[in-house]
Parts: sequence; C-alpha cells; structure tokens
Amino acid sequence: MSLSYWLQGVRASPLLDHRTTADIPPEADVVIIGSGLTGSLTAMELLKSANAPKSVVMLEAREFCSGATGRNAGHCKPDQYRGFSKYQASFGKEQALKILANEQETFERLIAYIRTNNIDCDLWVGKTLDVAMTEDIASSTAKTFEDFKAAGGPTSHIEHITDREEAVKRSRIKNAVSVFSWDAASLYPWKVAAHVIKTCLDLGLNLQTWTPVTSVSESSVPGKWTVTTARGAITTPTVVFATNAYSPALLPEFKKLIRPTPHMCNKVIPPRSWSGTKALQNTYGVLCPGGSLYSINARASSDGVVLFGGSNPAQHHLMEYLESHPEERTNDGLSNFKPVTKAVVDFIEGEFEGWGPINEAAPGEGTEYSWSGIIGRSADGLPFIGPVPGKTGLWICAGHNGHGMARIFTCAPGLVKLIQGASWADTGLPEAFELSAERFASLDKDSPNVPII
Repeated sequence: MSLSYWLQGVRASPLLDHRTTADIPPEADVVIIGSGLTGSLTAMELLKSANAPKSVVMLEAREFCSGATGRNAGHCKPDQYRGFSKYQASFGKEQALKILANEQETFERLIAYIRTNNIDCDLWVGKTLDVAMTEDIASSTAKTFEDFKAAGGPTSHIEHITDREEAVKRSRIKNAVSVFSWDAASLYPWKVAAHVIKTCLDLGLNLQTWTPVTSVSESSVPGKWTVTTARGAITTPTVVFATNAYSPALLPEFKKLIRPTPHMCNKVIPPRSWSGTKALQNTYGVLCPGGSLYSINARASSDGVVLFGGSNPAQHHLMEYLESHPEERTNDGLSNFKPVTKAVVDFIEGEFEGWGPINEAAPGEGTEYSWSGIIGRSADGLPFIGPVPGKTGLWICAGHNGHGMARIFTCAPGLVKLIQGASWADTGLPEAFELSAERFASLDKDSPNVPII
C-alpha cells in the first residue's frame, strides 16, 4: 500500500489504526465493510436517523480511509454538461438530466456539510476549467453543451470561451482551443471522512481497522449473515458493502460488473516562476485526443502543490501493464509509473510557459512523487445503489467510476433510506443508479469499458 499525499499528511492521527473495542463483537445490527466516505456517511446517516440501529460495526481491512477516498486527486467537480451525450445515449434524456443534476446537488451538499461543521480540510471553491486541446474536441464539447442546453439543462452558470486567445489567457495553457468554466471544489478528502467518522464514534459506532473481511455467508440463524474476518466473525442481519473497486472480492457476482482499475496521481511542486501571485488559481479537466484527460488540482488556497490525476495520454501503458499483470488490478502500492509521469512532465513543459525543464528543477521542486488508487469502473458507467439481488439483507453502494466525490454525498444517504424501508423515489436519486434485478441482469458483464469522467 503506497501512501498518497493525503495519507502522508495524517501519519500521527489515531484514527488510522483505531479499534473501538479490543475484540470484534460477535453480533451487530449492521455491519459496514469499508471506512471511506461511503462507509462513513452510511454509518452517520444510520446512527442519526429516528430509528437508528442499536449497534453498528465498521470493518476496515487496513488503515482508516486508505482506499479511494484517501487516494483521489482532491476534487469535487460536478459534471455540468460533458457526460450528457453519453448518458442520453445509454439511459435517455430524462435520466441524463437527472444524473447531471444529482452531481450539482451532491456538490452543494458536500460544501454545505464542510462549511456548517467548520471542517479544516483545505476547502477551496472556485472556477474549474474544462480545456479542449484540439479543434475536434472543442467542436464535440460545444455540441454536447448545446445539446444539453436544448434538452433543458441549466447552463446560465457556465461560461463558454470560444475565442482561442482568451482561452489561452484564461487557462494559461499554451495550446488551449476553448474553455468551459463553472464552480467546483478542491479539498482534503481524508479530513472530511475523518470528521464524519468522529461524529459516528460519538454516536456509538464500533470501528475496527486492520480487520480484513474474508467472506460474507449465510448464517445458520435464519435471516442473518456471518461476516468472517481475520480476527473472528460477526453475525448480523444487515451488511453494507462500501467497498467500491474491491466489491467483487466479497461478492463474486460483481466480478465483471465492477472492474478494479488503478490510476496514478502525481504530486508536483511548482517552481518559483509559477508560485506566489503566479500560482495556478483553478482546477482543470484538460481534454486530450482519444478521450484522455489530465485532472489538475492546484490547491490554490493552501500549499499550492499541484496534483495531476485522471486518465492522461499514457494511461494506456498502465492498462497494457495490467493486461499482463492482472493481479496488480487491486494493488494500490504502485508508485511512480514512468509512462504516466512522463506524460505529466510532457504536458507541463509543453503547455505551462516559463515553468522550465522538470529535469532542471531546483531541490524541492518538480515531480516529487506519485501514488496509485483503485477506481471501481462499473459496467454501465453508473454506481450501483441498493440491495444485492437475491441476497436479502446485503446492500451496496459502489462502482463510482473515479467520480465518487460528486456522487457519494447523495448516494450514501439514499442507500440508508432504502435500508430503512423507503422507496427508490424517496432517495431522490436518478432511477438509473438503482441496482434493480433488471439492471443487474441486463448489463453486459463481459466488457466494462466506461471512460472516466
């Protein structure tokens, strides 16, 4: 397990190896597997509800929040238009509009939670930029935007810059062709999850880190499940899988519905020529040929470290590596994967004028480090929310496709409503997110090949 930038910064936190009790309890009303944002929010929503369960146990295989939430690039960037055409083709206009509206709602809920609770998590809210790097990309994104607008999608808050000179000026990217701009956020995701989990612990959650679950099987007691771990077993009527990319390890029926896919994130220290008043002031989605994407988080209101994530033009080299090393799909110990890092260097040197050659960076500057995180790529590009088909008492919220920060703050509360007997309509989530038996059966289980948004 590599240490992400976020995990590096909290090495003294007692939450990392927290165990509420010396031993895991033999029984619980609810067992949640996974301690990232999905698991933590699910626990908080359950424990704060009017009919809260008497006992909730959370099992984490490793350190607290050391999976995707603790490894992403630190964005909450709600898609405002870009995914519309793809969603419309797959799910219809109504669902496409609902999916994008849900992202905005999720963004607003996350920001409100952080501000209401005064969470110290390096929150920055400002303009994110989608930057088209070729005329073809500029044309296709403009068409998607116009199609979204024609379908009734809200666009008044989105600025579309089509003048090339202005696009370069606004983005500071030398070969920018066009730019879309709207509000998004960057933050320290681990610290948000930590605030949530501390609330849960105050409400009675039993958190057990370094307790990997090895199986979930039907108990000899009717209506209950046995959750077996390396430290013993728990019997419970309700199990929540907040396990994202790792879900197929415990639910084999998801093996071809959620595919673990490593991605890299590079930590870059800018030179003096791009620091201080000259530091980057936006976050970015840099749209490149072939569907590749640089996701850039400049951490403009905190330390100015620039994080490069996404599926950059060298991602295919990592995919090729995984084809010949399939056992590495769930290995987040990958670091400094050279082709991906080289693509980051090539972009910086080719697009950020005055940055200078990376190999001539002063001590303490440059491409300092990169780490991996495992994305849960779902077969149809949307998360799975709801009961596991055919297994009463098992529930799942997973398959976030590298976009969980713009989904979880609505998806996890929605799942809790379902657990407590509400209808899907009560969740307020797009119907396309529902893990219905029909959706489960209809998916092409052999080719999850969905691009990261």
